[in-house]
Amino acid sequence: MRHMLSLADLSPQELRGLVLTTMRRKKRKTASTVLRGTILGMIFEKPSLRTRVSFEAGMARLGGTSIFLTGQEVGLGVRESLADCARTLSEYVQAIVLRVYRHETVETFARFARVPVINGLSDREHPCQALGDFVTMQELLGDLTGRTLAFVGDSNNIARSLAIGCAMLGMRWHHACPPAYRFEPGFFAELRARLPQAVLQYFDDPAEAVRHADIIYTDVWTSMGQEKEQVQRQKAFAHYRVDSELLRQARPEVRVMHCLPAHRGEEITDEVLDGPQSVVFHQAANRMYAQETLLLWLLNKVRLPGGSPSPRPTRRRSR
Repeated sequence: MRHMLSLADLSPQELRGLVLTTMRRKKRKTASTVLRGTILGMIFEKPSLRTRVSFEAGMARLGGTSIFLTGQEVGLGVRESLADCARTLSEYVQAIVLRVYRHETVETFARFARVPVINGLSDREHPCQALGDFVTMQELLGDLTGRTLAFVGDSNNIARSLAIGCAMLGMRWHHACPPAYRFEPGFFAELRARLPQAVLQYFDDPAEAVRHADIIYTDVWTSMGQEKEQVQRQKAFAHYRVDSELLRQARPEVRVMHCLPAHRGEEITDEVLDGPQSVVFHQAANRMYAQETLLLWLLNKVRLPGGSPSPRPTRRRSR
């Protein structure tokens, strides 16, 4: 059995395989009943549009069903222990998606679950978003080796998952953000230790970060749970807005991505989000296809290119 808590739980070959398999499956555009009789359990402590609907739609397209519960209904770690909740839910469903405030919740839940657990977002990572994003990039650019992703914004969960994926796929990671909002010390060193070829670089000036980029990516300055920092963050990131002026500093063929929801006028302007270089809604659509492939792989229903049909055991990292 295998979980998907972080892109780092994959090998580079597995990540490439998931991307290529998603693209191949997407082209077929045929309905399937391969997951008939399979139930996906979803527990969300945080609100969601894309993650919830893309998983539910994907399960329906594959012939399966979904059960959705809010965090308040379940009371993870409050009404009963995470261990008891994980063991109980494992008796009813064949896979579980968690969207939680603390990454430790996902890790503890997965330790006791008897079915695959997927991180649908935590404060540390959003691997499902990143997986769909790399599908989009591969569709647009072809082989991603040597390409450059310029991320303009906070070192949040999206940025972390994307940085990990870039290192695994041979992409250059250019990160423009105020020095006080960089990743914790040691994150880049840990990635380079595992993947010595990783190219990871910070920029104070967003224009320098995007100059040779193939993709410009941004996200909200204030994530869920950081609302008390909103005014402070708006001041800190005021010069890190993706607007038409910043795009003029990049190559004409650059494409713009945003994981949504967007705070229009803050981290990105209307003319960019709705403009010809934006692939934001193409990107959102690929969430469903990528998550379908992920579910099929975790449930041993699809073989990745060059891989075995059965996922290898998840590595458990101490924290």
